[in-house]
Amino acid sequence: MELPFAESYKIKMVEPIRRSAREEREKWVKEAHYNMFQLKSEQVYIDLITDSGTGAMSDRQWAGIMLGDESYAGATSFFKMKDMITKITGFEYVVPTHQGRAAENVLFSYLIKAGDFVPGNSHFDTTKGHIESRKAFAIDCTIDEAKDTQLEIPFKGNVDPKKLEKVLEANADKVPFIIVTITNNTAGGQPVSMQNLREVRAIADKYNKRVLFDSARFAENAYFIKVREKGYADKTIKEICKEMFSYADGMTMSAKKDAIVNMGGFIAVNVKDWYENSKRLAIIYEGYATYGGMNGRDMNALAIGLDENTEFESLETRIKQVEYLASRLDEFGIPYQRPAGGHAIFIDAPKVLTHVPKEEFPAQTLTVELYLEAGIRGCEIGYILADRDPVTRENRFGGLDLLRLAISRRVYTNNHMDVIAVALKNVYDRREQITRGFKIIEEAPLMRHFTVKLERAGK
Repeated sequence: MELPFAESYKIKMVEPIRRSAREEREKWVKEAHYNMFQLKSEQVYIDLITDSGTGAMSDRQWAGIMLGDESYAGATSFFKMKDMITKITGFEYVVPTHQGRAAENVLFSYLIKAGDFVPGNSHFDTTKGHIESRKAFAIDCTIDEAKDTQLEIPFKGNVDPKKLEKVLEANADKVPFIIVTITNNTAGGQPVSMQNLREVRAIADKYNKRVLFDSARFAENAYFIKVREKGYADKTIKEICKEMFSYADGMTMSAKKDAIVNMGGFIAVNVKDWYENSKRLAIIYEGYATYGGMNGRDMNALAIGLDENTEFESLETRIKQVEYLASRLDEFGIPYQRPAGGHAIFIDAPKVLTHVPKEEFPAQTLTVELYLEAGIRGCEIGYILADRDPVTRENRFGGLDLLRLAISRRVYTNNHMDVIAVALKNVYDRREQITRGFKIIEEAPLMRHFTVKLERAGK
C-alpha cells in the first residue's frame, strides 16, 4: 500500500488561539466598520487575511537570527542575503527594502512618470497603487481565460501576448517596462508558464523594453512549472528559478511570502542604472544600502528562507495543503478559481451570493459572513480592492470579485482546513437568505480596502 502524503516538517512551537461567540463577532465586526483589516488579531480564530509575513520560520532561520550582524554599513548579513539572491536569480545587484511595496516605491520612483503605461498580468493592489499614484496607468494584459473561474487550465496567470503587443504598438514610447507577477495573485494565485515568460521576453526585445518580475511567490510559480509544464519534471526548483529570471531584467520581492520571513523585501536587477538609482532612492526612503530598512537578523533569516523554500519538498507540503482545502470545497460544490492556486483559495463570490448586486460588493459580503459564521478572517480581492477608475472615479466592476483565503505557511493543520470548509458550507447552505451587501461610507483615494468604512446596504 502506498504511504499517504505527510508534511515535510515536525512542529516545535505552538501558539494558542481562541474561539469566540457569534454575538462577540457581530459586535466586533460592526465596530470595525465591516473591514477585516480593522479587526484585532485576538478577535480572529483562523486568520486567512494574508500569507504575507505570517508563516512559521524554520529552526535554521531562528538560528540565523541569533547570528545577525547589526552593523549599520557592510553587515555580513547583507552579503549572505545578496549572495543567496544572486545564486537563485542570477541578478547581480541587490537593494534591500523593508518589504515588497517599499521595493516598488523605490524602483517606480525612478522608472515611472505621469502618463506612462505599465502593461502586465493583473497588477496587485500595491503595484497598481504605486503606478496610479504617479498618474500613470496599469494596463491588465492577463489572458481572458482567467476570468472564467470554473475553467481548468494549467497556467491561468499568463500574459496575453496579443494584448501586450497591442499596448506596445500604440504606446511604446510611454511604456517604461513590462511587469509580470509570478504567481498572479489577483487572478487567484495562478502561475505563469515558462513558455509565456519567453513570449513576453521576445515581445519586450522587439520593442526594446525591460521586463520586471513581481516575485513575491516565484518559488510557488516554479513548482507549478515543474509539475505542469512539459520538459521540467526532472529539473530542480532552483534550476527552474534560474531560467525564469533569465527572461527578466529585474525583480521586486516581498520576502514575507516565499522566503517565509516576518518582514523584508528587496530589488534585484542586472541593469546598472536601475541599481544605482534604486540605491540612491533607497537611502532616502528606506535606509543605508546594506540594510534598507531591515535588521541584520532578518537578512540572515531571509537568505536561509530563500534557500529552504526553493526546494521541492517544502513547496509540495505548502501547496498540497491548499489543494486539500480545495478538495473539501469540491465536496460541498463551492465555486472557486480553478485550479487551486499556490497560496490561497479564491471563492467566486458572485456565484455564491447570487442575490447581492455587484454595487453592494458580494466578495466583501461573503468575507463578513464567513467571519460571523466561524471567526475566520479572509480578504476581499475584488471590487473594493480594485479602487475607482482614476479618470471617471467610478467603481471598477470589470474584474473578478473573490474572497481570498490565504494559507500561512506551516501555521495551520488540515484540521483547520476542515473547519474552514465546513464554515463555508454553512454560509453556502444559507446563501439564498443573504440578499444585502454593503455600501461605502468612507474611503481613501488609493488602496482603499485597507481602511474603507462600510455599513449595511438597504434598510
